[in-house]
Formats: sequence, structure tokens, C-alpha cells
Amino acid sequence: QVELVESGGGLAQPGGSLRLSCAPSGTIFRIRNMGWYRQAPGKERTLVATMSSESTTNYADSVKGRFTISRDNSAKNTLYLEMNNLKPEDTAVYYCNVVHQPPFSLPRTDWGQGTQVTVSS
Repeated sequence: QVELVESGGGLAQPGGSLRLSCAPSGTIFRIRNMGWYRQAPGKERTLVATMSSESTTNYADSVKGRFTISRDNSAKNTLYLEMNNLKPEDTAVYYCNVVHQPPFSLPRTDWGQGTQVTVSS
């Protein structure tokens, strides 16, 4: 199992910025996809942004033009989410995940523990 450790959440004012990081620990073979999801109180977890192994990105419509997903392609494989022009509706717990395929195994998905992002004046 891969452990994912998120950091960078916190309180921001509307219009402000935050940068989230997701650092995997342990050896990861054949990363297929990494992504960020969020879950607001009383709501389902939804996609924010994903990046494939070929660096193809996908964003939720609500964050296009404001959020940027990126990845450190060194052995650390750290995933980032740059969030600009934050809005109160961006308030949620943000989770990162990785879809990877260990040797001789089917692909599996591992999740981080989540980091709280609160946007409020």
C-alpha cells in the first residue's frame, strides 16, 4: 500500500491562493493517474483535477482557469494543486489519490487522508 501525505491546506480569503502538495511514500510502480478530489460538508466527493501518466490533465468546470495540477516527475512523484482566485464554494476537504499498478497485480487506487481548505473573509 502506498501512503499519500497531503499538506498546504488552511484558511484563505476570497481571491486568495493556496498550494496543496501530495507526497507519496514507498515505492510506486507504473503510475497511471494522479488526482485531486474534494468533499464539502454533506456532499459527495467530486473530482477537482487529474493528471495521467502522459501528463494529460483534466479539470472540473468549476475550477478551470483558477486551479493548476502539476507533478514532480522525479522519483518523489509529488503532486501539486495550485489554487488561485479562491471562492467560498471551494471550501472542502481536499484528497489526493494515485492509481498505480504493482508488478503482477491489477491497478489499485490509494487515497490520502485529506487536507482542509477553508475560504472565508
